[in-house]
Amino acid sequence: MLIKKIIILPIIFLFSYLFAVFTHAIDISASAAVVINADTKEIIYEKNAFEKRSMASTTKIMTSVLAIESGRMNDSVEVTSSALTEGSSIGLKAGYVLTLSDIVYGMLLESGNDAANVCALHLGGSFEEFASMMNRKASELGMTETNFVTPSGLDDEKHYTTAYDMAVLGAYCIKNPVFREICSDKKHSVTFTEPDITVSFSNHNRLLDSCEGVFGVKTGFTKKSGRCLVSACERDGAELICVTLNAPDDWNDHIKLYDASFAELNRSTMKLTSLSEVTVYGGIGDKAEIYCDEYVHHYKEDGTLTQQIILPDIIYAPVKKGEILGEVRYYSDEALVNTGYIYSKSDIPCAEETYKSKRSLAELLTDFFKRKD
Repeated sequence: MLIKKIIILPIIFLFSYLFAVFTHAIDISASAAVVINADTKEIIYEKNAFEKRSMASTTKIMTSVLAIESGRMNDSVEVTSSALTEGSSIGLKAGYVLTLSDIVYGMLLESGNDAANVCALHLGGSFEEFASMMNRKASELGMTETNFVTPSGLDDEKHYTTAYDMAVLGAYCIKNPVFREICSDKKHSVTFTEPDITVSFSNHNRLLDSCEGVFGVKTGFTKKSGRCLVSACERDGAELICVTLNAPDDWNDHIKLYDASFAELNRSTMKLTSLSEVTVYGGIGDKAEIYCDEYVHHYKEDGTLTQQIILPDIIYAPVKKGEILGEVRYYSDEALVNTGYIYSKSDIPCAEETYKSKRSLAELLTDFFKRKD
């Protein structure tokens, strides 16, 4: 594949009286908070967003995504006594057996500390090794001010993050369709393999019913951390992540922040900017008109994107209408934010096939009139 063009798309620069981040306009209870665009990571609002703080059970976001990405969600997992712990629980006991998938539901909906520990021991073999797995993933995601120690979020002096880092994690996780489905589920029934019982999990995230567009993600609380909340919200095609740490009135904080943040967003529909056709070899007609998936870009202040068009060096006939010929990739500050396909607008048949088709039609007509005689 050949990268054909790289184009800078200056969208709109806001007037000078608008600020990149409005830190003064909203009265919230949180000690630290941030709202970011889930695609571009642009900060829409922030308050002490880079201050290191404990994050309670929002930790289970990382524990859950590691379980989902392990490819072992169908594993049968036996609970050991070493996994049982204090705090919130889904009622596990030593000897119980359930699937890793059910354990993830228990973490994201009921916030079970026991579920988090069982997951950590099953995937990592020890709490220490699983913490290393968590921190490697955090490093991959660019969570530079985060250190994980516990899989559940129970307090530890070396267990900390920032509101911004948790927003980055949330933005990553909601792109995983399995994670997204689980964290948005309001209720889920689980049947254990051992013992033969069925339990129902209820999601603790009240925003699922009280805030327009919210579909996740995770609550948290300890005395040290206070109330912590990571949520995700979609309105008119834009997805935002909101994080509050130590927020006594977190539900209302998130509602206020979403209403204000979505009102700040601009939008622009992105298309191919300078390429409308490609050369096709060996066809009837040597050009194929092309088009791409539209990408609606949401942004607050500077909507500049880099557009990268990727097409093969040579395109040979035949080409079918609607056939995928290449890709267009959109980057914001070198981060990939969207990929769309490039399609052909029409059929371009091979020259030889067209000739054969015409000849075959002529032969059929000749045979028909011969039969008439």
